[in-house]
Amino acid sequence: MRYAIGLEYDGSQFYGWQIQRQEPTVQGCLEQAVAAVADHEARVTCSGRTDTGVHALCQVAHFDSDAHREERSWILGLNSNLPAGISVLWIRNVDDSFHARFSAFARSYRYVILNRWIRPALDAKRMSWCRTPLDADKMDRAARCLMGEHDFTSFRARACQARHAVREIQQIAVSRQGNLVSLDVTANGFLYHMVRNIAGSLLQVGSGEQETAWVKEVLQKMDRTLAAPTAPPEGLYFVGARYPEQYGLPSETPDFPRGRGLS
Repeated sequence: MRYAIGLEYDGSQFYGWQIQRQEPTVQGCLEQAVAAVADHEARVTCSGRTDTGVHALCQVAHFDSDAHREERSWILGLNSNLPAGISVLWIRNVDDSFHARFSAFARSYRYVILNRWIRPALDAKRMSWCRTPLDADKMDRAARCLMGEHDFTSFRARACQARHAVREIQQIAVSRQGNLVSLDVTANGFLYHMVRNIAGSLLQVGSGEQETAWVKEVLQKMDRTLAAPTAPPEGLYFVGARYPEQYGLPSETPDFPRGRGLS
């Protein structure tokens, strides 16, 4: 049987999602937990791999197992075998056509910036920090030019292995709540470091280093060297993925943590 799971994790405690020489990784910990509960090894595939330091509010993954467990038993068993930085939120039995990565028709990310002149202490590893005052409205206007289908070469990391850079951004917005400035992006797919590269450029607009029209110019020229440096990973959250209704997966996303006394 194939199982789909939703999980949250604190990326500051892991070397990204994918198994590699450096440990621990989210995938590695999860596969060990599945093996402990199912009594056999299983490969776990996610909807979107995250880098070192990047968090997830509701990452979706799948694995195959012949083990029969109730939903509550799966969740309790997996979480009791996972480190504190990872928690399984739900699990569903799905048909074999489901694939956490290829069945998703949209994914959402949020990039969070603490905008105050005093550096953070409590949430330093869960958000980016900009001491320069940011104009969130100006950043939002600049971000609107990215809506729709475009070639996002200018916001693509050099190490990106995607066959092409054309993606469709379906929703994008920048908003402020107290000292927190958030960039929310939903697209049919993302390139390597795409959200962090967009965030880096919008930060230059918000701080007054660039005008709102500059982001559109960078997009159109399809040249990564013209965009701003990549924003730090601490502020990035994988919010969730959307799937066809036939799979019956939870559509709601857990509430986003606003930080202690920051909003």
